[in-house]
Amino acid sequence: MRSYPLYIDGRDDPGQGWTYTVRTSAFIDDPAETFGLKRRLELEGDRAFGDDEPTAIGRCAWGDDAENRRAVDAAARASREFGRFAPRARRQIAEDFHDTVIAASDEFVEILVAEGHPRRLAEWEIKGILANCCPPTLDWVFAQLHQEYEDAEGRRVRLTRKPDGVVCVNPPQNAAGVMSVMGVGALFAGNAVVIKAPRSTPLGVMFAYREIVAPVLERHGAPPGTLNVVSGDTRRTLRQWLSHPGVDDVFFVGDSTVGLKLGAQCVARGKKPILELSGNDPLVVWRDADLEGAAEALCESFYGSAQICMVPKQAIVHPAIAAEFVELFLDRVATIRPGYPEDPATLLSPVLKADRFLEFLAEARDAGAELLTGGRRVGLDGAPSESGLFFEPSVVRVDGLEDAARLRCVREETFFPLVPIVVPEDAPDHLLLERVIEFVNADEYGLRTSLWATEPRVVEEFTAGVWSSGTLRVNESHMGFSPPMATHGGTGRSGGPFGGLNFPALSTSHLQGISIAPVRAPLPARETEDAAGAVPAAA
Repeated sequence: MRSYPLYIDGRDDPGQGWTYTVRTSAFIDDPAETFGLKRRLELEGDRAFGDDEPTAIGRCAWGDDAENRRAVDAAARASREFGRFAPRARRQIAEDFHDTVIAASDEFVEILVAEGHPRRLAEWEIKGILANCCPPTLDWVFAQLHQEYEDAEGRRVRLTRKPDGVVCVNPPQNAAGVMSVMGVGALFAGNAVVIKAPRSTPLGVMFAYREIVAPVLERHGAPPGTLNVVSGDTRRTLRQWLSHPGVDDVFFVGDSTVGLKLGAQCVARGKKPILELSGNDPLVVWRDADLEGAAEALCESFYGSAQICMVPKQAIVHPAIAAEFVELFLDRVATIRPGYPEDPATLLSPVLKADRFLEFLAEARDAGAELLTGGRRVGLDGAPSESGLFFEPSVVRVDGLEDAARLRCVREETFFPLVPIVVPEDAPDHLLLERVIEFVNADEYGLRTSLWATEPRVVEEFTAGVWSSGTLRVNESHMGFSPPMATHGGTGRSGGPFGGLNFPALSTSHLQGISIAPVRAPLPARETEDAAGAVPAAA
């Protein structure tokens, strides 16, 4: 069994107690027994069960205000030294991190799978981590961190990004291990960091930072306190970060409503918010699209039962090809079934927001949407079950953009496997394209948007006209990665008023201009006069 204390100021810290992680596959088999085992372990410790308990795969320490305060204090001390590391030295840290992730990727995947990520999803998540630190991305990012010019008068002008100082990172419960690694980009900028692992899912976070990040920093001589890893109550921790004078940035990943409120509190306290929030991504299919490719891309909606911010959550399909596209898509959806996360064929995860699934689906059907497939709660075997942990992959058809905009399953993020296919009213293509672009831009979120179209004019008009997304992808996987583009970041309710494509090394640093004038040649030495102003007489 893996065991991770807290990590504060370069040392292990026992914290106040332990959180045990049990295999999600065991929870799927017997939720009551597995939850009971977890509670007994946390109350009695593993002495009652031994180290060979197969259901429990790890334990992570948790702390309270005292540990959190020490972590921030340590980061504040370390930031002054680590912030002076040259960009070249930090680039070496970034390259070492990339190579270490590759070496540890199999172990990392197994941790994520045990925490409940389907294997295909976990492997994709590791690809995302590597995309953020691969050579093309690092080349672009470090080029932005320091640029130098010389003007006509010989003046040296530097545009350099300086670290903000102390960055505190709060990842979400649903993808804590992977999303916490966005905090590594803050290290690339020269910041010290405090990473908070959620009490509910700490193991992936602890593995990433104790087994990968900490050894990299030690190899490159980073001072103690550059990295601190804590775990505890989220609300108390966030309140403490807001009030601590040593905290410069709060990097929050999670729900839009909570994140936007936190962002306002950060600004009021003089701290920078970096927000990675909810997503409600549209996928647009035009009349001349590769329908097979588009249908395959829309199936990405069901990764993790759509409990991921950056999968497509809705499709807007040209009316001329809607029937053909729907048939192709439903053929693929019919092959998607529940399963254990260890199974490479599994896409679906247990659904946490079952009530909202049923509410959204009922509202859509009451408003006239057609249920094309799914809609039922099911067990592991795919059979209907009132107590099932899964939902069938579900698809509804909504006719008309105006009607679609009124439905919560279109207007709000769906964190469950319910995909609306919106078919606009028929119109000449130039008008229809304008209306689709307007519909996409009206989305309150702004994480990713993808388009499937062949005609260059349509592609150019769409990419020029859509301003509401951090990422636009054309004729390829909605979830794909394209270095040197960042993997995350959005506008609106996905990234807040300062949001956009998010390179953490840039979002946790600030631009400073430096002007150095050339040194003028010294004037010739002049004879000195005595106090009376007369030149002394010769002897």
